[in-house]
Amino acid sequence: MLKMKLLSAFAAVALLAACGDSSDSANTGGAGGAGAGVARPGSQEDLAQNVGDRVFFDTARNTLRTDARATLDRQAAWLQQYPQNNVQLQGNADERGTREYNIALGQRRANAAREYLAARGVAASRMNTISFGKDRPTALGSDESSWSQNRNATTVLR
Repeated sequence: MLKMKLLSAFAAVALLAACGDSSDSANTGGAGGAGAGVARPGSQEDLAQNVGDRVFFDTARNTLRTDARATLDRQAAWLQQYPQNNVQLQGNADERGTREYNIALGQRRANAAREYLAARGVAASRMNTISFGKDRPTALGSDESSWSQNRNATTVLR
């Protein structure tokens, strides 16, 4: 009985040590895993962390703001660097308005981002668009803070 308890305790210590070793190697960015906060170049995480994967719009508008153009300029450069990547531009709206209105607005937002990227040299064949309207909110809530986050076009690798 004592041997069994001792053996169980030893096994638990060995298991904890093994878990500690694997997380240490993951945090150093070793082979087989992305390190703490380090995205694999050319990945969706790289796009989101280092370039920005979404642009934001004013209420009921699909006109690109200055900050949106800056993000899309970075996306265009990134897409030139990774020509193997194709993207889907996903248009979104806040919860206000009818479903039909928000689907149409989301599509106009996705199209605005696509047209801007195309004008910056990204081949149209590498991009497609879709609108989710108000069906996929980024932020939950019925306030201006949430609504402003949900008025966007998001660039997703496909």
